[in-house]
Amino acid sequence: MLCASGRLLAARTATSLPAPPRGRGPALRCPRRELHFPGNPDPPSWDCLAGRLTRASASPHRRVILRRGRMPPAVGRGLAGSELRLRRSRCGPRAAGRDVAIQAAARSPKRPAPGSWRFEVAGRRAMLALVTLLSFATRFHRLDQPRHICWDETHFGKMGSYYINRTFFFDVHPPLGKVSSVMLIGLAGYLSGYDGTFLFQKPGDKYEHHSYMGMRGFCAFLGSWLVPFAFLIVLDLSNSLPAALLTAALLTFDTGCLTLSQYILLDPILMFFIMAAMLSMVKYRSCANRPFSAPWWSWLSLTGISLACALGVKFVGLFIILQVGLNTIADLWHLFGDLSLSLVTVGKHLMARVLCLIILPLVLYMAIFAVHIMVLNKSGPGDGFFSSAFQARLSGNNLHNASIPEHLAYGSVITVKNLRMAIGYLHSHRHLYPEGIGARQQQVTTYLHKDYNNLWIIKKHNTNSDPLDPSFPVEFVRHGDIIRLEHKETSRNLHSHYHEAPLTRKHYQVTGYGTNGTGDSNDFWRIEVVNRKFGNRIKVLRSRIRLIHLVTGCVLGSSGKVLPKWGWEQLEVTCTPYLKQTLNSIWNVEDHINPKLPNISLDVLQPSFPEILLESHMVMIRGNNGLKPKDNDFTSKPWHWPINYQGLRFSGANDTDFRVYLLGNPVVWWLNLVSIALYLLLGSIIVVAMQRGAQLPTKVEGLTRVLLQGGGQVLLGWMLHYFPFFLMGRILYFHHYFPAMLFSSMLTGILWDTLLRLCAWGPASSSLARAVHAVGILSLLLGAAYSFYLFHPLAYGMVGPLAQDPRSPMAGLRWLESWEF
Repeated sequence: MLCASGRLLAARTATSLPAPPRGRGPALRCPRRELHFPGNPDPPSWDCLAGRLTRASASPHRRVILRRGRMPPAVGRGLAGSELRLRRSRCGPRAAGRDVAIQAAARSPKRPAPGSWRFEVAGRRAMLALVTLLSFATRFHRLDQPRHICWDETHFGKMGSYYINRTFFFDVHPPLGKVSSVMLIGLAGYLSGYDGTFLFQKPGDKYEHHSYMGMRGFCAFLGSWLVPFAFLIVLDLSNSLPAALLTAALLTFDTGCLTLSQYILLDPILMFFIMAAMLSMVKYRSCANRPFSAPWWSWLSLTGISLACALGVKFVGLFIILQVGLNTIADLWHLFGDLSLSLVTVGKHLMARVLCLIILPLVLYMAIFAVHIMVLNKSGPGDGFFSSAFQARLSGNNLHNASIPEHLAYGSVITVKNLRMAIGYLHSHRHLYPEGIGARQQQVTTYLHKDYNNLWIIKKHNTNSDPLDPSFPVEFVRHGDIIRLEHKETSRNLHSHYHEAPLTRKHYQVTGYGTNGTGDSNDFWRIEVVNRKFGNRIKVLRSRIRLIHLVTGCVLGSSGKVLPKWGWEQLEVTCTPYLKQTLNSIWNVEDHINPKLPNISLDVLQPSFPEILLESHMVMIRGNNGLKPKDNDFTSKPWHWPINYQGLRFSGANDTDFRVYLLGNPVVWWLNLVSIALYLLLGSIIVVAMQRGAQLPTKVEGLTRVLLQGGGQVLLGWMLHYFPFFLMGRILYFHHYFPAMLFSSMLTGILWDTLLRLCAWGPASSSLARAVHAVGILSLLLGAAYSFYLFHPLAYGMVGPLAQDPRSPMAGLRWLESWEF
């Protein structure tokens, strides 16, 4: 709403007349207007590379013609800021002159002389170099500490080892993320001397002689670029160096961003690509007055590349894709309404965006996914999450280059795998269900990994004779047969009865029952092949089967729910009375051992690349949805995040440990929170005033345009990266808020710079106005720096008494009881 109001404000300003603003009549309609700029015959144009207004050389008395639908670009780089145009029913020389005055007013309390532009550009570049140097210095300081695993380095460092060893693994994040980030972490470790032998078992394990600085350095390198990226984004959106400098200071001196950037994690890589996509989008939109030029194509292509990489690191990248998509739709809509452009030109704009923002990211995504598949070609801990056909392509897997009997026969030793992704194999073990959980019989679950307890023997329901006896002929299992499944390791039969399942109360319990294969009629199951006729043989891997309990009529399946610790956190198996076919109740036979049968090769079962792509994404989505809090798991809620309510222990808990605590700089975070509320209040007042036709002074009008367009752009980014977490059912942690925090810091920079300029507008003296603005910005910079000085031990590490101890160097800084440092 605020972005749209900014466009409306700009359009109303550009088309205002001496007559009443809502006047209409034939005299106000004209096809074009010829505007003269006294003393400066050429109108200003925006240089998207230098970030300033320039004037092209021209002969004296040259006339500038603004056709319908065209006008000089606005200073604020909000939604379609440079695409603003004259309304068909309003025109006049005063419109353009007033717009130029507003542009000048929006930049500073006093516009510098034309000869100082070169000095200003040099100053901006010097400030960019300074903030970049400071960002790198803070991120690489004490990077080697602590010399042990911290928090999620357990997972992502281990994945780097898997890449070095080419071992297949499963992760809930997209494959492109593992290639573009974790694989690069592994590459960084390999180039720095890490050989992939460190186990990364648990937080606190010492690295000892293993080289880990390359992997940490890679993440710190990408995390260091967040500050200059934010500086450039705010500079382009507001055309204000103080606003950009304030934003850079907030991010440089934030202990939370600093902490996330110093460890082997995906978060600095994700935020790097999010900010790269945002910067590229802002830059290509600032080049809108030069479409199809080399800079325009370059920034548009970089936007698409950054979007692909952001999505590839984590699914959170969808939020920046949504932001770029909304801006692209708005741009195309305004181009379509520009009557000076032909439909062919509009079509070219559309095709350029389709090529760079859709096709290019998809091709990049799939190409790097193909690299991921080719690199990870050895069997590993992630095999069980995927289908049997997928596992057949992994070297070292028992299905790779394997030959097994094609048709299922009695006496065969088999494994039974559920067809729903990330459910696993039918499994049992000697542990019993606890008291009060149905019948106290042997547990039956599903398990995602290869294990001897996954093995079952298929037998006839009415005999205990050994079908593998050479004197007996081979008898194949057929669709509709009544069978019994005997657990190979415990000799108990797969069993069900009318007792409630442990977690899904409307389903029946499934257990292991009997002794040496002898049980009762509740051990009998009818095997059915989906969409087949009775009497057909059952093929290994290919036949989709269901097991119907003969007594109760229920169907064997898995609810996908995780059992408590008594069930070893494996997945619940139930017998559902609902006979509707779902993947939860459909299985296939994977391993098949029968010495009496001939074998066939499984090479024909290997899936194609599109099938691998589809299956992997289905497994990842299910894995994400299955991330639920465990007992004593430290989680947080989305409403905790903006108020910095609770941090996260990265390392250590006791006074003798080296402690690192992920917590945002409270001064920075609470300033951001106040800024969001203040922006919404101020923006609403401006929107209401505009709707009522209020006439703002030229200087104030220019500042409000920057506030609504530039501030509205980053506010949209904050909302898109924050509010969707309220709808998520998966486990959430404090670090999920940091992409949104980047946008809130940029909003703070734009808001306070604009507010201080508005305060400086009041004094009659220009020197006093500059002093008010400078003192305000300097106070905010010093406040952020001093708060960083107070809280920097949280990021760089601390040893000694906890904060509640008066002897602690952090004593007095535990401002909230929920902080645990």
